[in-house]
Amino acid sequence: MIKKTWSRKFVAILVAAAILSVYSMLTLATTGVRSGELSVIGDVSVNSQKVTSGGTIFSGSAIVTAKASSATVSLGKLGRIELSANTSLRLNFVDNAIVGLLDSGLARVSTPAGVSVNLTTKDGSVVVDGQQATAFTVNTQNGNTVVGTETGVAELRSGTTVTQIAAGESGVAGTPQGGTAKTDDDDKKLSGGALFALLAATGGAVAAIIYATTHGNDLNFGGTVNVVSPTK
Repeated sequence: MIKKTWSRKFVAILVAAAILSVYSMLTLATTGVRSGELSVIGDVSVNSQKVTSGGTIFSGSAIVTAKASSATVSLGKLGRIELSANTSLRLNFVDNAIVGLLDSGLARVSTPAGVSVNLTTKDGSVVVDGQQATAFTVNTQNGNTVVGTETGVAELRSGTTVTQIAAGESGVAGTPQGGTAKTDDDDKKLSGGALFALLAATGGAVAAIIYATTHGNDLNFGGTVNVVSPTK
């Protein structure tokens, strides 16, 4: 009788393990989990943990660079993102799309043809359709959003205004705060209410990009992230 009981428990454990394994594989397959490599200079944190160069970074990461610091996220065939000092970015990415929320600072994004981008700030969003290789810079350090395109074409959307920014051109959305540059000690984060309203306004564009490029893969801005090597 005891042997039968242990036998049933053993079979149950094996079945549970098999189900969990299959579920994990299906989850990874449907969410389009990808990773990149992080290179840092100075004081950089990912999900509030200090990190060093050479670690792996996953979709959903919140990256923050301190004063006199910088970070570069290399995403393989998706391209790369460079963050200057005093920059805060939440980054999501799948097979053919990059979606980010630039809360503050300056970011330079370069992508090859076939990769779409939607980078949101408090003033609007910068959209790249992926038809050609593109490199652009988004700067929020003066309290507004300034976009400069180096190669390709980027689209700056702010409210009902849509501005095409070709190579060598720039565009601005929002109003500078007091007309002066943001200092290193400033810490003006996007409030929850403003963020909700902004994401609601730009949600259609983001959803269209994700649907067209991933056929249903889900980008979760609140996802759990495994982070690069913490400093000792």
